[in-house]
Order: sequence, then C-alpha cells, then structure tokens
Amino acid sequence: MEFSHKAIEKKWQKFWEKNNTYKTTSNKDKKAYILDMFPYPSGAGLHVGHPKGYTATDVFARMRRMQQYDVLHPIGWDAFGLPAEQYALKTGNDPREFTAKNIITFREQLKKLGFSYDYNKEVNTSDPNYYKITQWIFQQLYKKGLAEIREASVNWCEGLGTVLANEEVVSINGKMVSDIGGFEVVKKPMKQWVLKITKYADRLLEGLDLLDWPNSVKELQKNWIGKSEGAIIKFDVKDNKEKINVFTTRADTIFGVSYIVLAPENKLTLKLTKPENKEQVEKYITLTKSKTDVERQDDSKEKTGIFTGSYAINPFTKEQLPIWIADYVLNDYATGAVMAVPAHDERDWKFSLKYNLAIKFVLETKDESKAFVGESNLINSDFLNGLSKTKAIDLVISKLAKEKKAERKINYKLRDWLFSRQRFYGEPFPVVFLEDGQIALIDEKDLPLELPKTDYIKPSGTGESPLANLTNWVNIDFKGKKAKRETNTMPQWAGSCWYYLAYILTTSPNNLVDINSKEAMQLFKKWLPVDLYIGGQEHAVLHLLYARFWHQVLFDLGIVPSKEPFQKLINQGMILADNGEKMSKSKGNVINPDEIIESHGADTLRLYEVFMGPLEASLPWSYKGLDGARKWLDRVYRMIENIKLTDKNNGNLDFIYNDVVKKTTQMVEDCKFNTAISQLMMFVNSVYKETQPIYKEYIFNFIKMLSVYAPHLAEELWEKLGNKSSVCLEKWPTHDESKLSLSIVTIAVQVNGKLRATFEVDKGTQKELLIDKAKTLNVIKEQIKGKQILKEIAVLDKIVNIVIK
Repeated sequence: MEFSHKAIEKKWQKFWEKNNTYKTTSNKDKKAYILDMFPYPSGAGLHVGHPKGYTATDVFARMRRMQQYDVLHPIGWDAFGLPAEQYALKTGNDPREFTAKNIITFREQLKKLGFSYDYNKEVNTSDPNYYKITQWIFQQLYKKGLAEIREASVNWCEGLGTVLANEEVVSINGKMVSDIGGFEVVKKPMKQWVLKITKYADRLLEGLDLLDWPNSVKELQKNWIGKSEGAIIKFDVKDNKEKINVFTTRADTIFGVSYIVLAPENKLTLKLTKPENKEQVEKYITLTKSKTDVERQDDSKEKTGIFTGSYAINPFTKEQLPIWIADYVLNDYATGAVMAVPAHDERDWKFSLKYNLAIKFVLETKDESKAFVGESNLINSDFLNGLSKTKAIDLVISKLAKEKKAERKINYKLRDWLFSRQRFYGEPFPVVFLEDGQIALIDEKDLPLELPKTDYIKPSGTGESPLANLTNWVNIDFKGKKAKRETNTMPQWAGSCWYYLAYILTTSPNNLVDINSKEAMQLFKKWLPVDLYIGGQEHAVLHLLYARFWHQVLFDLGIVPSKEPFQKLINQGMILADNGEKMSKSKGNVINPDEIIESHGADTLRLYEVFMGPLEASLPWSYKGLDGARKWLDRVYRMIENIKLTDKNNGNLDFIYNDVVKKTTQMVEDCKFNTAISQLMMFVNSVYKETQPIYKEYIFNFIKMLSVYAPHLAEELWEKLGNKSSVCLEKWPTHDESKLSLSIVTIAVQVNGKLRATFEVDKGTQKELLIDKAKTLNVIKEQIKGKQILKEIAVLDKIVNIVIK
C-alpha cells in the first residue's frame, strides 16, 4: 500500500500556511536561531543540491521547536548582483522585475519541500527598506574612518563595464576572463571605495577561538588573514637615491640573499629599470596584468621574470644584488618586494636555476642539491654563525635598526576590501561629492537613496557605472551647493554582510525595525548569536569574514550585543551527478527537485538527501537510493494503516523505543541526520516483528520523530490516529533511562571451562538459583551424571561453571 504524496503534500502545505504554523514565537525560556546561507534567486531555480543544507537546518529547527524552544528559522533573497544586470542588458528587461519573478519561483519551490520557514520574516536585499539599513551601516563605517576612496589595482572587465572581485574572475589559457560571459579582464588602477578590514585583522583572528566551526574553515580564514611577524629591511640601490623596502620574516638569512625581486606593478619598477631594459620590462608588466593572483602564486607554474639592469646593496656584505621583476611577487602583499634566498626557498630556487643566479646556503644542511626549508643553525653568515633562527633574527634586526635600515613589523596577507562596483543593480552609495572635493553624507532621514527608475542601464563607456548616464540623478543641489552623487554601487557582498540581523528586525516581509533603536537591541539580545549556520564551503572565507567584520564594527558601535555573529557552523557537502561530476547546466546533468517532488514526493527527497551520508560529505546522486527512501516511507504508512494500538504498555518495546529516542535525539543534536534515520528504521523493524498490540504512546512519539524528516506524511498519520493538532507543534519525546537496562540476561553454563549450554533468567537472579537452574538442564545432567562435583562457580548475570572429576 502506497500513500498519495501529491494529495498529502498539498493538503498540509495549505494547512501550515492557513494556520501560520511556523510563525516565530517569543515566549519560551530557550531560543534557537537556525540559519541557512540565503540563496541568490537566479533564473535557473533550485537544483537537487540546494535542499540538502536546507533540509538539515529544517530537521534541526523542527526538533528545537518541539523541544519548546523559541525558534527563528527564516529565509530571504540575496537579490542584487551581476547576473540579473547582464540578463537585463541582453533582454531589455528591468533587473528588478527579473529578480522578482525568480524570487516567486524559488519561494514556490521551497514551499513545495515543506520547509518550516517563517515567511513573515522574509527579506530581500534589493528592497529599499532593506538597503536603507545597508546604506546606514556604510555611513557608520565612513564616520568611523573605516571607509575611504583610494586608488587601487582592480580587476577591470571592459566587456562587462565593471570591476570584478577575485572570485568573479577565472584563468583560461593563462589569461584572466570574467566568470560570467568570458570577457577579458585586466589589472587597472582605479579610484575605489575601500573598507579597512585590515584594522580588524587581529580581532578577526582572535574571534575564531570562540567559535564552534570546522577547523578547516578556521584555518582558511587564518591563512587568508595571514598574520606574520618580521621586519622591513631597507636596501640601498647602486647609483640611485631610491631605497627598496623589503618585508621578511627571515631576517636571519640576509647573508644568503642573492637577488631582489619586485612585483611588476611596484612603483619602483620603472624607476629602477635601465633604458636598455625598459621595452622588455614594459611588455612583461602588460603581460602580468592578464594573470590572476591565484595563477601568479601557483607553485606548479614555471617562474618567469625580467632583469631591470639595476643592483641593490646588501647592508652587511655590501655585495651587489641584481634587481629583477617577477609575477610571483604580488604588489599588494607587504611591500611588493622580496629578498630572494634561493637556497632556502623553493620558488627562489627554481627561479635561480632558470636564470643562473647565485645560490648561497646559510642554514646548515647535509643535502645542498635542493632548497633546504627546515630549521637549523646559521652558517656562512659572519657574526650569525652557530646561532638559532630566533636569536639570529633578533640580532640582525637590532643591528640594522641602529643604522635606521630596519624596523620590526607585523604584516598581514589580508587586503582592505575593494567596495566599489561599476554596476547599476546594486546599493547606491549614500554620499555626494561637493564642488570643492569634499565628501558629504546624505542625511539619515533621507535614506534610502533609491535606485532611479530607468530603461537605460548600459555601461557608461567611461569606466563609471551606468548611473553616470543619468545626469539628472547624478547632478544635484545639496544644502545649497552643487554636488554629484557617487555613480558606483556597492558589491553584492554588502547586503549579505548583515542579513542575519535583518531577519531579527523584520516584522513582516521587508518591513524592518530601526537597527539603531532600543527595540532592535532587545531583539538582538534575544536571538544573537546564530546557534546553527549551514552553508557551502565556497563561502568559508569571504562572506563569513566580511560578515564578521561588519558585526564587530556594529558591536563597537553598541548596535549588537555579541562579538561574533555565528556560533556554530557546518559546511554541507555537495550532491554530485550520478557519475561523481559536479552538477552544472553546461554538462546537462542538473536534476530539478520539482521533478523528484512530482515522482517521489517532497518527503522522499528530504529523507533521501540527509540519509545518503554524513551532512559534510559530497556524494553522488542515486535514483536507487531515492527509490529506497520512498519504499521505507511506504512501509511506515502501511505500518500505521494496519497497526493495532493499546493504551496499556506490555513492555515488549521498552528497550528499543527508549534506545531509539535517546540516540535519535542526540544524533539530531549532533547533526548526524543519516544515523538518526537508521534508528527510526530499527524501531519500525521491531514494530513489524510484534504480534501483540503496540503501546500507543510509542507510536505517537515515533511519528513526532518522523515529522522532522517527512513532515507531510507525519501530519497525515498523526491525523489518522485521531489527533486534531499539528504534530509539528507537539512535544519532542524523552527517553526513560531505567528502561534501557535489560531485565532478562543470558547465562552461559560451562563444565570444566567448556561451554555446554545457555539459559535466560531475570537480571539479578541469585547465584545459588543460577546453579540450581543450570543443573536442571538436560545437557548438563548428562555431563555431570555419575561424576564427582569438585566445585560450583556462579558469576552474577553472566556464567555458571561446574568443575567435575
């Protein structure tokens, strides 16, 4: 017997919506804020990979709700972005209309899956009520000195007419191209808004210790921040007044320096290039502009460079060191200059071999056939010989500092955040530029500064955003003075930096409480930090780092009460195609969840996606596994249809029931959803084996546990058993520890140490009775007949051993 998933799912989705079943409550002693990384509503809609994480949070949220927690489990839309703008340019549609249609599609798909979101809390980053607060936060960053306009080297895409973030650029055949459209991308200096995230580098590092996050994510963030302690050493240049500042963490190896490397973009590069080398150097600089930073840092790539013709001077040996440029040195890390010690650095070693540069070992090693990057005492280093790394570093810095040629320095790989985009479809900056060059903030009462309504969103052709085309919008009178609006817009990251706060502030879709109010602080005190945050590994660094940065700034401003936004984080694995490949439209292997809901039902899809393996694992899709999930749900349905219930507990299922409740609860708590489902399957197997009526309370509580995975079917079965309320709002079952002690034990009977028989008795039966019972067994009677019994030994609840002669 099968159930009709189509009828059941429509029925109960309508019931939940009519009764506002999942409305956020605020009257309990405990709270749980369960958060998904909100989706970007693309035209493609959801594929079967998306529901995996959403189902995981839903299972957890449903259990917490039944455990009498106030639960905040919201959903919203990361709605600004380049894809919508590009679609609009191609089709002539307004990106706002396109995005609104996509949101309707996404919302319908999520509702079909039965997720227990509170849609009263829905937010949309492109709604003016939402980005009013985004603009307000930017103004606070500006007032705090954390936002400024600065010339920066950016990824410029002429084809898209905008600056791209590093993650929006890919390398194809050694050249940078846009991920969207495949247009050429080059490095270009431009004036941009920059957020000074580096000011919070230490706090972003320290805060990681407070978080229940995967170690891999913490390490990614630590490496991205890249804190290192070292020194800036000043190298003189032969026949030139310029100085080269080099940051190094290994000042102890200064006697092993054989050349200096500048980043091609370094401002000193052309100043130090000799006329006869200028043409080659300029060509190399141009070539470098077409390479991504990731490609330039790839150790597997062959290292290339050009000699400038100039020489630096070693401050100790006075040796002349050739000055090269090479693309493996990045200009925006440290000083954009490196002192190369090829004997003790693998990249420098390869470069030296290629260009026949000197290699000098200054750390003791038995093998000089390759770079030695370990730890040992100094050699070939004059006054440093025999010293350890730490002592030698201190001595070198101290000596050079006295000559004003060195200073101690802490450096970070983390760069300030480029915050400008030359796009129409993004948050307008709430600033104006006055004729005298001053920057002024728009009054808070005039926020939001809305995007103008226009059909003309083509790139300006000047490097500015399409907003520059709208002169009536750009040129304004500001408090009696002529002024221009900023024509760049904020990046998509802006709205996603604080959306978890927006859910807390939202009273109805896109209506938010003022973030800087007493009411907001009370709400933040109730709900922060987020208790469980589930999302993809691809956001392990940038989104999480940016959100933490904004949160810490808001904490300093007294807007939020917690130092960190997300207490527990889990990265769900991907669902791959059945051949193990990543799903993508280009490969034609994307599976639409709507099709699975139609054929197998939403409950089957939910159950299968979290049963297929550990949440963190990336696993291939299997229709066989999907079919198996459906068969089990059918088996549950038949069990309830045919079951005979009793109000009296006969005790037959006491152990298995209480064991399942205990383990299932803990497993969901630990987000081990697949093994929790296995526990429910064990209980169903036990019920099927029973010949007597089943204790009603155990079946009712089984349905409650089932409801977190298969809510539609659980509601239907709950109703079939005569209940009127929603099973989703019932109390979660608890186990009875006393029932987990088995009342019957098996006793092994030995004769002269050899096992001859077994029998069952009540647990705790006295030893004398165990011996008497053993001697009544036929097989034991035969063994001891006519024999002299030397000893009778009994171990409580375990064994009887009869020793005979």
